[in-house]
Amino acid sequence: MSRDPPGAPPAPLHARGRVRFGAIWVDALTAGEALGAVERLVERGAGGAVFTPNVDHVVLAERDPDLRAAYARADLSLCDGQPLRWLSGWLGLRLPEKISGSDLFLPLMSLAARRGFRVFLLGGDPGVAEEAGARLTGELGVRVVGTACPRIATPFGPREEAVALQVAAARPDLAVVCLGAPKGERWIDRARDHLGGAVALQLGASMDFYVGRARRAPGWMQRTGLEWIHRLAHDPRRLARRYLVRDPAFVSIAVRTRRLPRAERVRDGAGAAAAHPAG
Repeated sequence: MSRDPPGAPPAPLHARGRVRFGAIWVDALTAGEALGAVERLVERGAGGAVFTPNVDHVVLAERDPDLRAAYARADLSLCDGQPLRWLSGWLGLRLPEKISGSDLFLPLMSLAARRGFRVFLLGGDPGVAEEAGARLTGELGVRVVGTACPRIATPFGPREEAVALQVAAARPDLAVVCLGAPKGERWIDRARDHLGGAVALQLGASMDFYVGRARRAPGWMQRTGLEWIHRLAHDPRRLARRYLVRDPAFVSIAVRTRRLPRAERVRDGAGAAAAHPAG
């Protein structure tokens, strides 16, 4: 990953552009470009927020003003869902690939080890962050400067602020957040003013997968957009309403977005960067 030349304006994070799904904008980046963008955020030293939206996030954002606000302020929004990728061209700008938080996790930790970035691990089931931290340190040489598995609630209150201050006290460059959606996105958005220069990434169940507490769907199911069937089969009580009742609304949201003028659903290259100066 190359740095911006000294004295040059920072390279845009959204050089390829962004495409809209309902209330959420998604960056048209490859996985390698996403890693480069995260690296540039760290180098700028002003902090940042990185989310990985999927179909459920798009649906939830329609009725959750806090989630909409969090996405509006996010620096990077990476496609975590084949349906988003498949429909992106129809909406006006093709997303080059699916980049789930779980796929990003290890390449990001390898980057952190190479660059000496300080990493804080937050979330997961009890003991998961500690186990993940020990493995990342031993296997990859990552500088893990803290771990925590707090009870986080919404709205953002004194306990949530205390967690943010705990993370900030460790002075991480990267804060990997695995609190589940939309809790993680809301917490990052409210906590970022406390986190200093840390770039916070909501990466779902990444740590659980890494330490073996949970098992991902086979690769062919991920590639064909059927990962949700695997997850539903393994946790029907928690996920049945999400997949079978709530998420079908995504179709009508996509159709409604397609009816907007192109300028309201696509931001091309430099226009995307200009429209989001915080990134």
